[in-house]
Amino acid sequence: MIDPIQRPRTLAPPPLVYAVGLIASWWLEHRFPLGFGVTPLLHILGWAGVGLGGALMLWAVFTIWRHRTTVNPYKGASELVTSGPFAFSRNPIYLADVVIYLGVMLLIGSFWPLVFAPLVWVIMRYGVIAHEEVHLHAKFGASYNDYCARVRRWI
Repeated sequence: MIDPIQRPRTLAPPPLVYAVGLIASWWLEHRFPLGFGVTPLLHILGWAGVGLGGALMLWAVFTIWRHRTTVNPYKGASELVTSGPFAFSRNPIYLADVVIYLGVMLLIGSFWPLVFAPLVWVIMRYGVIAHEEVHLHAKFGASYNDYCARVRRWI
């Protein structure tokens, strides 16, 4: 058994969870269309979502690196990061993934990503985030509890 103080027992690679949802959506859209027309406005909003999500992700990654800890969900944190985007979300990288996911949904013009969204959420919530939270609680104790009381899991 993995010691939760050493590292989280993450069950799925987070970027892959979102990517599989989008790839499956794209594949199904070409076989069983469930699409909507991509207007110029939706195209702009889609790229804005991808850009906003990418910017949030970079901000979170640089914040983690500044604190000299890891972004790897399979490695243990060496420091509890509570500044930058972590001041308003305990999971800004996964929030960025959601924004990118929705932006890509607008770009491919399909409702299929919404069909897969609950499954993606369940895998992320219970296969990734729950294990990270156990690790952070085991490693940082009361400091992590205080952080959780101040900052919501998503937004």
